[in-house]
Amino acid sequence: FVMSNVYMENTVHSTDGGPRGQYMTPEDEWDRDLLLDPAWEKQQRKTFTAWCNSHLRKAGTQIENIEDDFRNGLKLMLLLEVISGERLPKPDKGKMRFHKIANVNKALDFICSKGVKLVSIGAEEIVDGNTKMTLGMIWTIILRFAIQDISVEETSAKEGLLLWCQRKTAPYRNVNVQNFHISWKDGLALCALIHRHRPDLIDYSKLKKDDPIGNLNTAFEVAEKYLDIPKMLDAEDIVNTPKPDEKAIMTYVSCFYHAFAGAEQAETAANRICKVLAVNQENEKLMEEYEKLASELLEWIRKTIPWLENRTAEHHMRAMQQKLEDFRDYRRIHKPPRVQEKCQLEINFNTLQTKLRLSNRPAFMPSEGKMVSDIANAWKGLEQVEKGYEEWLLTEIRRLERLDHLAEKFKQKSSLHQSWTSGKEELLSMKDYESASLMEIRALMRKHEAFESDLAAHQDRVEQIAAIAQELNNSSSSSSINLSGVNPYTKVKHLVPLRDQMLQEEVARQQANERLRRQFAAQANIIGPWIQTKMEEIGHVSVDIAGSLEEQMNNLKQYEQNIINYKSNIDKLEGDHQLSQESLIFDNKHTNYTMEHIRVGWEQLLTTIARTINEVENQILTRDAKGISQEQLNEFRASFNHFDRKRNGMMDPDDFRACLISMGYDLGEVEFARIMTLVDSNNTGVVTFQAFIDFMTRETAETDTADQVMASFKILASDKSYITVDELRRELPPEQAEYCISRMTRYTELHTTLEWTLAS
Repeated sequence: FVMSNVYMENTVHSTDGGPRGQYMTPEDEWDRDLLLDPAWEKQQRKTFTAWCNSHLRKAGTQIENIEDDFRNGLKLMLLLEVISGERLPKPDKGKMRFHKIANVNKALDFICSKGVKLVSIGAEEIVDGNTKMTLGMIWTIILRFAIQDISVEETSAKEGLLLWCQRKTAPYRNVNVQNFHISWKDGLALCALIHRHRPDLIDYSKLKKDDPIGNLNTAFEVAEKYLDIPKMLDAEDIVNTPKPDEKAIMTYVSCFYHAFAGAEQAETAANRICKVLAVNQENEKLMEEYEKLASELLEWIRKTIPWLENRTAEHHMRAMQQKLEDFRDYRRIHKPPRVQEKCQLEINFNTLQTKLRLSNRPAFMPSEGKMVSDIANAWKGLEQVEKGYEEWLLTEIRRLERLDHLAEKFKQKSSLHQSWTSGKEELLSMKDYESASLMEIRALMRKHEAFESDLAAHQDRVEQIAAIAQELNNSSSSSSINLSGVNPYTKVKHLVPLRDQMLQEEVARQQANERLRRQFAAQANIIGPWIQTKMEEIGHVSVDIAGSLEEQMNNLKQYEQNIINYKSNIDKLEGDHQLSQESLIFDNKHTNYTMEHIRVGWEQLLTTIARTINEVENQILTRDAKGISQEQLNEFRASFNHFDRKRNGMMDPDDFRACLISMGYDLGEVEFARIMTLVDSNNTGVVTFQAFIDFMTRETAETDTADQVMASFKILASDKSYITVDELRRELPPEQAEYCISRMTRYTELHTTLEWTLAS
């Protein structure tokens, strides 16, 4: 049949030459099986006969020859009544061929009534004793009534039975069940199944892999004697057949599944425990990751702030420019990964809280000082000193630049003045007037009068030089500007070409600076609006109610990829900004965007897209856990958007109150305060859409209670007040067993208590 790829079809096909479907018919498959290995028919005959007798004996009868004893249809109908617990139509008592065909048809009709679509199996073939058709019919019955309803962890029929075998035999050495043929040849898998449920019947440690016949016979004998499972296989046939018949093995193994049906309760208990433990393990991992990331981030902030607070100025321009270079490396290289860590920390926290709420577990409370709000405050402090640090650096660099300019100006003016005063003292000390005539004396007096007039003109220059010296003294108390070495004999004519060269160089520098300003502004005036546009588009996507959450997620992922691809433009702008700083350009009339504005906007954009994606992921978690339809989500979103008056994705308490009143809630102050503690447990003063959904659907989640988990442990412990390490390792997968063992408190020296489950 279609469900198991044998003997079922979507439509019933005739046996008299009518149309055939695209699937292989039972007869065709049986012919193929026999052609592959003639020994399979022998195995099937023995197994199917024993399986039928295991049920017929309940009615006080049995069969000897499977193709002969079902020919009249009587025992076939009886078999179906026994295994189904239902009554079939009264059989025809006549012994004519048409009576037999009628009885077989009643049996086949009953099989079809159970949802089985028979393919090319007709009553005539059964009545005529067609071995292959008879075996095919019995296999169909086995599949439908012994295998089809087997369900393990959302897998059913053959796959469910295989998974059950794998789960049960996983802890055993030399057992690796991958199929229903060669995996069973050495007999260890069968012995493991028995030992798993009845360890008192087999000493598994004494079994040897190189004794397959001994292992198989041990399993057959124990199963028949203690489990009421008749021997359906021959050890020699299994061992000597390269690939034992899958249908025969599956039939026999299914008997063990049903024989241990009483253990299904333990299976269910183990599954429940595994489910709870898996949730605990995942949540604990998220908690550990949060604590680790929070500690590392806070430590980095703690070490970085003193560096940014250190405002000790350097004495030389080169040293201050190195500080600026270090700060640039910090902003471009060291800080961006920390921005991502901070964003990831918030995402992990929100995801963890959502998962805890959905599983009815207490909210996660980080260690003292590591709340999201603590990290946000620390980060805010970092950015405050960071901003002040850059302003201080630029101020100091401007101060040193001005000092250098003043020092150069002082040197030039001092040099000119000293050139003028050179020789004047000697001239004024001369007594050349003692031997001069009256005419010569008058000439000397006129010359002195001219000197006095020139001296008065130089008085302003001297005062200017003194003022520059005073400013240098006031501004360079912490700087070591060298004013010595002025050449008193430098001539003015030497300064003229030098000044001309300096002026030309300054013009070139200013022109280059203007090019840098325009180049930076051209990019910044594109990047700034682009960032703002993307922020607005993301906001629209996050509140859009036109599409499903998956469609929102796809749109946001596309935005995220576009943003990541845009990073090269930010890097190029950083390069132009670096050139501007190296050229001591600190103003730009061509743009309102500074590099700091772009950096902050870029960081906010990356953080916003990551947070928005996480919000949608958490909404999907909530929707799936609480079974919310897309229509309900759209209604919730429409209500939320209507009362989100600031259009920032959050409702103020007053807006939230108005929203609840519009939905029919009768709110007093006390009741509203209680609701606010539910939707704003961290006391942020706002209600997010995720918290709104959680509140609106708070009663609908289905989770395992502590009592249910405790009862499950009791089942695995055979109702003891403790569970042993061996029982944990036998009943649970290795990882979860060791997880329990490492966390449960000791009951005695040899046992482990269940107190941990109650505390959890």
